[in-house]
Amino acid sequence: MAALTRLSRPTSWGLSSSMASIIRRSLSSSAVASEPSANFPSYPSPFALNSNLPRKDPKDRNVQWVFLGCPGVGKGTYASRLCNLLGVPHIATGDLVREELASSGPLSQQLSEIVNQGKLVSDEIIISLLSKRLEAGDAKGESGFILDGFPRTIKQAEILEEVIDIDLVVNLKLREDVLMEKCLGRRICGQCGKNFNVASINVEGENGNPAISMAPLLPPAHCMSKLITRADDTETVVKERLRIYNEKSQPVEGFYRSRGKLLEFDLPGGIPESWPKLLQVLNLDYEDKRCAAA
Repeated sequence: MAALTRLSRPTSWGLSSSMASIIRRSLSSSAVASEPSANFPSYPSPFALNSNLPRKDPKDRNVQWVFLGCPGVGKGTYASRLCNLLGVPHIATGDLVREELASSGPLSQQLSEIVNQGKLVSDEIIISLLSKRLEAGDAKGESGFILDGFPRTIKQAEILEEVIDIDLVVNLKLREDVLMEKCLGRRICGQCGKNFNVASINVEGENGNPAISMAPLLPPAHCMSKLITRADDTETVVKERLRIYNEKSQPVEGFYRSRGKLLEFDLPGGIPESWPKLLQVLNLDYEDKRCAAA
C-alpha cells in the first residue's frame, strides 16, 4: 500500500453502520428543496446530522477522496489506478447507475430514459444507490474510498459534507474539444465489461492552449470483436452532458475550493504523461510511482 508524504498512514476507516440510513433520512428534510446561493462560504447547512455521526481523526482512517471533472475526462481511469495503489475501494456513481440499469429493477426504465438523453440522474436516486453501496462496503469492512462522479450538485456536496469528512477533491481538467473526441471514442467490451478508447488524439497547441497527444487505449485481441459503444456516447448527448456539467456541476468546484480542499490538475496528455505527474502532485513517493505505472 502506498504512503502519502502529507497524510498520516491510516489504520482503519470505521464507516458508521448508520451512515447509509442517515443519508437516506436527509433526503426527507424540507431544506432539500431550497437551492443554495453562489456565496459558498456563507452557505447555511441544510442538514444537522453531525451529532448523530461520530467522526474519526484522519490519522485513524484511510483516505476519503473525491474526483471531479467533466464527463469523459478520465475520472474513472485515474481514480481506479489510485485505488489500486492505496488499497481503497473505487466507488463510481456511474457504475452504480449502470448496475441498476442492468438489473431490470424498478428504477431501470426510468434511469434508461434519463441516461440516454444525457441528463443528470436525480439526487434522490443517486444518494439511494450510494447509500446502498456504502452499507455493503461497511458490512465487508472496507477502509476509505475514492468517490468518482459524486457529488455532482451543491445539494449533494452539502449532504456528503454532513456525514463524511472529505480529505481531498481532485479536479481533472481537459479541453472541451479533446473531451468530445475522447467521449466519442469510448468503447466497452460486451463480455468482460472493461472500458477502452479507440480515439487517437493529436491536437496542435493554439490560442495559449498546449498541444495534446493521447494514444488510443486499445483492448486485447480477444476483446476487439466484442466492443460496443455506450448508448449515451453520441455527439448530441455528449454536448448536452457537457452543457449540464458546466451549469450544474461546475459550481461544486467552487464549493470545495472555498474549503481549501480542491486540487486542480490539468491533464497534459494520455496516461503515460499524466499518471506520473498526478502522482507527483499527490506527493506519492518514487517507489509507489514505479509500482503503479506497471
